[in-house]
Amino acid sequence: MYNFDVERPTSIADAVQAMGKEEAQPISGGQTLIPTLKARLAAPSVLVSLTAIDEMKGVCMSDDGKLCIGGATTHATVAAEAKAHYPGLASLAARIGDPAVRNRGTIGGSLANNDPSACYPAAALASGATIVTNNREIAADDYFLGMFTTALEEGEIVTEVKFPVPEAAHYEKFIQPASRFPLVAVFVAKFADGVRVAVTGASNDGVFRWTEAEEALSSDFSADAVAGLKASGDMISDLHGTAEYRAHLVGVMTKRAVAALA
Repeated sequence: MYNFDVERPTSIADAVQAMGKEEAQPISGGQTLIPTLKARLAAPSVLVSLTAIDEMKGVCMSDDGKLCIGGATTHATVAAEAKAHYPGLASLAARIGDPAVRNRGTIGGSLANNDPSACYPAAALASGATIVTNNREIAADDYFLGMFTTALEEGEIVTEVKFPVPEAAHYEKFIQPASRFPLVAVFVAKFADGVRVAVTGASNDGVFRWTEAEEALSSDFSADAVAGLKASGDMISDLHGTAEYRAHLVGVMTKRAVAALA
């Protein structure tokens, strides 16, 4: 690595001010950024740590029935404290990486990085979540713009995520053993007015909604409803699996998620 300064603000306002410095970059859990720095793929002059901002931590229910999670809340905390309100999301958080990752990584960091195989983007998109920043609120459908790309502007920080709580939800993933990231994973959320299905790990465009499956499941919520459907798009092809294999896994994981709920 190389020399850089570290600032540890205790409020969102102070963090935003620190982010205004030249070549400043925020760091939360650091599960992606630290390896990137070690590989010299990034060279910020200032790291702005978000770990001391208490107003960005915690899990609670809002008056309008949404599950609100602070951007600096760790995966382990989500797994423990969201279980009573949103079991499907808590289960997802409990299976991210390993204990070390879950106790350091944060939901805000995951959503800001938008890794094409990350777990939280699938939950946010399938739930119709709202990503709150220091400047505005962004609907999940408008937030994810492609691989490692989001609607965040320079200097914006993910301060909170608001999840509508579905009637039922389940996250099914096929783990790539070396990285613990999902090779392909599907989050299915059943609401009173329909079903939302989000897929991660499969596409070069990052997380996406599988609309054909949503339509089929909204009419008939059963594993048989998605039989014969095939996900399309620019699927990832690498040494772990071909594009065709990933497209097949999308269907398999969706069926398993629905079967677990049905």
